[in-house]
Amino acid sequence: MKLVLLRHGQSVWNKENKFTGWTDVELTKDGKKEAHEAGKILKEKGYNFDIAFTSVLKRANDTLDIVLREMNLNIPVYYNYKLNERHYGALQGLNKDETKEKYGEEQVHLWRRSASVRPPALDVNEERYPGNDIKYKGLNKKDIPLTECLLDTMKRTVEYYESEIKKELLLGKNVLVVAHGNSLRSIIKYLENISDEDIMNIELPTGVPYVYEMDEKLKIINKF
Repeated sequence: MKLVLLRHGQSVWNKENKFTGWTDVELTKDGKKEAHEAGKILKEKGYNFDIAFTSVLKRANDTLDIVLREMNLNIPVYYNYKLNERHYGALQGLNKDETKEKYGEEQVHLWRRSASVRPPALDVNEERYPGNDIKYKGLNKKDIPLTECLLDTMKRTVEYYESEIKKELLLGKNVLVVAHGNSLRSIIKYLENISDEDIMNIELPTGVPYVYEMDEKLKIINKF
């Protein structure tokens, strides 16, 4: 069976070089084009999916919708905050280059790429706090982050992979997961047992499918 991971197409804040995290921004025109291209490629290569999973953020949801339309697929889709992008704390909405000028390139690289370093936390009283968003109304307060490192993100994404995605793969289904750079890096780190150091060097481009071919025990046979 196949597990395909797809990072959403370019978002408005990707284009503006801002830290996005849980901020719910739209796809750009180019981002929608990337999603259409991903769907076309998957269809041309003969891919078929039985089920799809995505976050609750519109840039991922819209990418998935476009891909499924391109593939003429009508399959069950499951949405969950555990597949959301990593929460960038107080950095969300800030320009990355300006943040480098303020804090230094090395510090910003650690915040962006390291497994265990968290950015400065968001204040719970700020307007940007996710608890103010109706999408997270049913969540326990402890499950709403103020900031996250990659390992924090990995904890929730792997929990979701183990409880929901894995069981579908074990049934022999082909699975599509459309999410975000860091939530997908977390799954890749887990599946491939990548070290904290090496994961810093893995970058997932927007709109490019990342494919795993697996045997019936979910051992990775091939990846590309």
